[in-house]
Amino acid sequence: MSCFLYSLACTLAVGGIALTFLPFWRHAAWWVRIWEFPRLQLVGLMVIAVVLRAASGTLYGWKDLLLGAGLALALFAQAAAIAPFTPFWRRQVLRSRRPRSERSLSLVAVNVLMDNREVGRLKRSLERMAPDIVLAVETDTWWAQQLAEMLSCTHPHVLSCPLGNTYGMVLRSRLPFVDQSLSFLLKDGIPSMRVGVRLDSGAIVDLWGVHPEPPSPTEAPTSLSRDAELILVARAIEARRRHGDERPVIVMGDLNDVAWSRTTRAFLRLSQLVDPRVGRGFYNSFHAGIWPLRWPLDHVFHSPDFVLRRLRRLPAFGSDHFPIMVELDHAPRAKTHQTPDPPRLEDRAIAAETVAAAREEAASELPLGRALDV
Repeated sequence: MSCFLYSLACTLAVGGIALTFLPFWRHAAWWVRIWEFPRLQLVGLMVIAVVLRAASGTLYGWKDLLLGAGLALALFAQAAAIAPFTPFWRRQVLRSRRPRSERSLSLVAVNVLMDNREVGRLKRSLERMAPDIVLAVETDTWWAQQLAEMLSCTHPHVLSCPLGNTYGMVLRSRLPFVDQSLSFLLKDGIPSMRVGVRLDSGAIVDLWGVHPEPPSPTEAPTSLSRDAELILVARAIEARRRHGDERPVIVMGDLNDVAWSRTTRAFLRLSQLVDPRVGRGFYNSFHAGIWPLRWPLDHVFHSPDFVLRRLRRLPAFGSDHFPIMVELDHAPRAKTHQTPDPPRLEDRAIAAETVAAAREEAASELPLGRALDV
């Protein structure tokens, strides 16, 4: 029995160590990038290995020392990645203690799961939360109609691109749009949205809705499309700021990437946005139906001139994603207290390399950068 436990412990330990360090290889293949997602699960796997190793009572000298050193390094690497999303980390976004005002803005990001038809529970959640803005992705024509019936009276302002390929997107708002655009940044059939939203205070917020392809054997063989789309959005935000546009910015949607990944952290540094989850929690939004396999895929990032009122994961409603709700206050003076992480030296070089590789990968599809102003 002790030999079996020892062999099982070694197998789990070697697997956990290998899968921890595999994503450090800068390769875009889906089978490499996918292991950035289950960091908590890999920690659990390695902890089980340690427990089984202790229970076996078997000692093998230098082999155990080598395996123990590998486990320690792997656990440290995982802890370093996920620590910012625990309550032990310093919060990146301040908490607002003021009553809701004309400077407040509430948003819900929801992946409806295109084939899901359970509308009632989502409707009840939205009625209870009463968000100012709802961004729904994976919306086909049927879902666009359901959202219209649900929200047209309370959220009359709409930018809609229903599609039958799981990349449709609908944005509905209580607040008026001052400008809006629908873009296909990399591939025909994968839209992104940008609107200027006027708050009740009169301030105008640049709001981006995104839903790039996930790296997976059934969607995209590499992460290049996803990574390049996020980089292009970050570049657009940076360019507007460089040209004197001081509008506050929000980016939201199902990014098909976890909060702690190399790509998402580089996106935040390049765009100079902040993450309200830092110092608060994971707020895992996927998979709603399989609790041991959950990680944060749905995000709301914002410029440092917002402070946080509320951050919630809403109840499941039949989709494989939980909706995420964020309520913010526009507070320009907060910029002096909330500092985004600065870009690293390699960020721009890697960004340029990624976009170039994505151009080549998508060469047979829609030319990069087509935008439709509507």
